Amino acid sequence: MKTTKYLLAALAALVFVGCSSRIDASLPATVKDGTITLKTPARAPGQVHAIGLAADPIDTVRIGFIGLGMRGDDAVRRYSFIEGTKTVALCDLYPDRVSKAQVFLSSKGLPEAAGYDGEDGWKALCERSDVDLVYICTDWKHHTPMAVYAMEHGKHVAIEVPAAMSIKECWALVDACERTRKHCIMLENCVYDFFEATVLEMAKAGLFGEIYHVEGAYIHNLDPFWDEYADNWRLLYNAQFRGDNYPTHGIGPVCQLLDIHRKDLMDYVVSMDTDSFNGKKLAAEKLGTEDFANGDHTVSLIRTQRGKQIEIQHNVYAARPYSRMYQATGTEGFANKYPVKGLAIKGKAITRKQEGLDYDRLDGERFVPKEVYDALMDEYKPSYIREIEQKAREVGGHGGMDFIMDSRLIYCLRNGLPLDMDVYDAAEWSCLTELSRISIENGSAPVKVPDFTRGDWNR
Repeated sequence: MKTTKYLLAALAALVFVGCSSRIDASLPATVKDGTITLKTPARAPGQVHAIGLAADPIDTVRIGFIGLGMRGDDAVRRYSFIEGTKTVALCDLYPDRVSKAQVFLSSKGLPEAAGYDGEDGWKALCERSDVDLVYICTDWKHHTPMAVYAMEHGKHVAIEVPAAMSIKECWALVDACERTRKHCIMLENCVYDFFEATVLEMAKAGLFGEIYHVEGAYIHNLDPFWDEYADNWRLLYNAQFRGDNYPTHGIGPVCQLLDIHRKDLMDYVVSMDTDSFNGKKLAAEKLGTEDFANGDHTVSLIRTQRGKQIEIQHNVYAARPYSRMYQATGTEGFANKYPVKGLAIKGKAITRKQEGLDYDRLDGERFVPKEVYDALMDEYKPSYIREIEQKAREVGGHGGMDFIMDSRLIYCLRNGLPLDMDVYDAAEWSCLTELSRISIENGSAPVKVPDFTRGDWNR
């Protein structure tokens, strides 16, 4: 059976690392005062940074989708509601998924797209001359190779999270983007969730003062979902690698609060995990092995060059409520989303005040009253969300944030604007996967976070 063949191939490819120390040999490292520093590869001659990268406007963005499983199938559906787009190509390892997407396009009165399947169908899609944007929704290990290939063939790319699974892959994305001048955006939808996007606007306006501590996480019991990942690819990855293997939902929104690689830079990370409890049970049940590298709960602490602090957690095994944490502590205020959503802001920090509301008693030590909260959330709601909020909620996709993310991407491409998230965001938010593993496997040693801009962040 096909499923058995792919499962056996995946198992055969695993090299279990257990608790042994390991640093990618292709990235030489130095150790000074207990801190591990990976070597930054030199930028190729003639290659320049991609900060603020903009491309020529595209009137109708022609899209090729690769991966039509859990995320890709819904992306095809969402894009049928976005003006100025055309789905021209579809690809998946399994031909029945391509057929299903074609049926959907037909049901919407849309033209049939070119279809590709099999191991190398994605290459043919990337090579087409009538594709402007390659939208990648495959398993993690294919994200970077597909994105690099697409950029090298003149395509902008949008990659599901995480964009890369190693430091080497992070650099590959950065170099391909800088070299080809094609956009490379990671599809981090959580930065477009209504609370996060609005709090970011408040932070920009100074309501929280100087934000110096932020928290994010991906805590999600995946017990109901493991079997939905074809051939158990996600569980297999966790069986192979320790560390925070899915960091971007937690780290992306809080890095935006600190303006990482714009006004600050992550300096170093220290990570620690628990033993594996539920993870090993899952491996025995679903993979038939006792070998399982990842701990059940991983915590990473990151210090920035400006002396600020980021805490990130990962747990996909625990029987506990979903949480991305999302917390900001500043000199004048505080924002929190999980498990209780609220704002605590000193009244003097609020400059735009709605008539009839009492701001004088706000001291920052307790959440503001509901009427003040509602007024602030409405006042600082981003205009791009306000314009499409109703449609976003109707179309859906994690409550509408997926549709907002896609709409913003297309808006920027059609207007020739820099994207909300660039290739350095993709690399910085994804790199915690390998950096956390390196820290854990070396006794929770500090590991320097690479500067993927190679010094150009503070130009």
